[in-house]
Order: sequence, then structure tokens, then C-alpha cells
Amino acid sequence: MSDALTDISATTIALLTLAALLAGFIDAVVGGGGLVQLPALVLALPGAAPAQLLATNKLASIAGTSTSAITYWRRIRPDLRTALPMAAAAYFGAIGGALIGLHIPQAAFAPMVLVLLVLVGAYTLLKPSFGEVTALRMAGVRHTGAAIAVGCVIGVYDGALGPGTGSFLVFALVGWLGYAFLEASAKAKIANFATNLGALTVFAPGGHVLWAVGGLMALGNIAGGYLGARLAVRLGSGFVRTLFVVIVGAFIIRLSGQLLGWWG
Repeated sequence: MSDALTDISATTIALLTLAALLAGFIDAVVGGGGLVQLPALVLALPGAAPAQLLATNKLASIAGTSTSAITYWRRIRPDLRTALPMAAAAYFGAIGGALIGLHIPQAAFAPMVLVLLVLVGAYTLLKPSFGEVTALRMAGVRHTGAAIAVGCVIGVYDGALGPGTGSFLVFALVGWLGYAFLEASAKAKIANFATNLGALTVFAPGGHVLWAVGGLMALGNIAGGYLGARLAVRLGSGFVRTLFVVIVGAFIIRLSGQLLGWWG
């Protein structure tokens, strides 16, 4: 389809920008903004190919994740000895995932994502102290290796499909490595930036990105990412944990309704 904004109504442009703002905010705090932004693109651009929608979503998302990553870095200084190896693995994982995603029906992933979200949400609810404070479960090479494994696996998932990637990164960093929610969110943004970049490494040369639409949505993502990261830093891990549970619950309801045919 055409990438010209003149071919899109002013109402649609406004709704896409608003969706990008909300997605950027959610993504900055707990991850999962793609579950807001991607459906908005699907509804607004019914003539676009699936690869165009995924690629344009990645362009908008990388603007938000870079903004929130910088905001977190300035305020809480996440340890880059963990974040950078994880991000490198996530980048290459996302490249592989994007290549896979070009050939796999996207609908096949929805039931798997739903099951993962239910498990993540239930575990978080059943452990009230989960993610309140940082208590690392590993050290040295084992810790770095676990971070690299998290980045690689979730990077492949993000490149292939992507919804909920940020939330899965946060959960893995809290549940497996032992970080508090706030510090996990800060590291997740660095890795999420890398996964978005990896996917764009595949999508952009193939001509799949709708640059004008994605650029406009990137502005909304930047504003949302900045506001979300600032609020998370101010209110701390308790706020991040609460919003994490709320957002995961909302995603479960949305995906369940989609699979049951209640909405598209």
C-alpha cells in the first residue's frame, strides 16, 4: 500500500498517534506496547501487508524504546555488564526471528502467547514479594550467560511476532535472574531496543517499512516512552509490579476474546 500520509484520513492519523503514545507509555513501564500498537495498525491500514504492519510497528517502537532506555539510564544507571551482552544476543536473535516470521502464519502464535501470559500473570499474583527488591540468583559468568540466553530466546520471539516481548523480558529478568521490577524494566528497554533494531535489519532492506506512518507514530512513542520511564522511576518497583499485573491481565482478556471470536 501507499506510504503517503495524504492517503490516510486525519482521524486515522490522530488515532494512530494516540495509540503510539499509549503503547510507548506501557512499553516503558512494563513492556507489551506492541499489543496496543499493532492492532491499531491492523485496523487503520486494512490494505497493508502483514510484513508492512510488523515493520512499521518496529520503526515506531524503536523510537520509544530508545527514549525510555536513555531516560532509565540517566536516572538509575542499570548495570551494562548484564544489559549489553543480553542486548547483543537479543539483536541477533531478532534477526533470526524476523527471517522465520516472514514464513510463519502469525495466527499460529496467539494461543502460545496467551498461555505464556496466563502463567506469567498467575505466578506474579501468587508471589506478593515477587520483584520487590533485587536479589540476584547467580553471579559472574553464570549470571551473564543467563542474561544472554534470555536475550537470545526472547529476541527470536520478538523478531518472529513480538507482542508482549517487553513484558516477557521483565518477567525473565525478575523471575530467573532476580532483579526488582524497576531495574528489570530498565535493562529490558535496552534489550528491547536491540530486538527492534534486529527486526528492522531484516524488514527495512526488504522495503516493508511504511516510513511516513511509522515516523509519525514514532513521535507518539517517544512522548509515551519518556513519560512512562519518568513515572516508573518516580514511583518505583511497587508501581511497576501493579501495572505489570494489570497490563498482563488486559492482554489475556484481549487475546482470549480474539481466539473466541468476540472481536478481531
